[in-house]
Amino acid sequence: MASKALLGAISTAQSIFFDFDGPVCEVFAGIPASEVARSLVDVMREFDPKLSKEMEGMDFMDALRISPQAGLNALRAVEDRLIEAELAAVKVAGEPTPGVVASLEAARASGRAVAIVSNNSSQCVREFLTNHDLTSLVQEIVGRPAYEPHRMKPSPYSLLVSAARLGVAPERCTLVGDSVSDVEAAIAAEAMSIGYANRAGKEQSLARAGADAVIGSMDTLADALRESPVV
Repeated sequence: MASKALLGAISTAQSIFFDFDGPVCEVFAGIPASEVARSLVDVMREFDPKLSKEMEGMDFMDALRISPQAGLNALRAVEDRLIEAELAAVKVAGEPTPGVVASLEAARASGRAVAIVSNNSSQCVREFLTNHDLTSLVQEIVGRPAYEPHRMKPSPYSLLVSAARLGVAPERCTLVGDSVSDVEAAIAAEAMSIGYANRAGKEQSLARAGADAVIGSMDTLADALRESPVV
């Protein structure tokens, strides 16, 4: 039996949004994220050596966020390199997150629309879904807006775009994500959120951020969706 909080987070949802890296797969399971971050530093060094120094040691998404400081050409070069890395990574990322296929199937079977909303590129999301025969379970993909890192989550942009494309009011959507930025984006969009605690200690941080429910397994979500058809 699913918890009251989890059922409450999905009972009125006409659409379930899934973050990509974590809930659907571990994008950089085969290629270290630190290696990707270093490659972005190398690209930036050609445009702005001082900014490249600032990027050293940063998470690659944070590095992308500050790259516009070096101008549009630098931003384009950094993001293009990141897309290349993401496409290479999903080819060796391994299998989908345990329970996510069952969750996607249960969401569709319950009468809900399904979307992927991600800070990763839409190209890499599509590549992974195609490689694992999952495209039929996902109706919409809204990835990182090209050359607009300020629109990445925690901005609600990707959620609002996905809701509009699906013709669903944001408040009738629920985002499943494994980061505080996912929860913050859902709150900003006035959507519901389910925190996926796939690492020790995440339960507390996701709950503190305001997640409507927190789960430790995607199978838990699948079971809840089977219990709760859309109303």
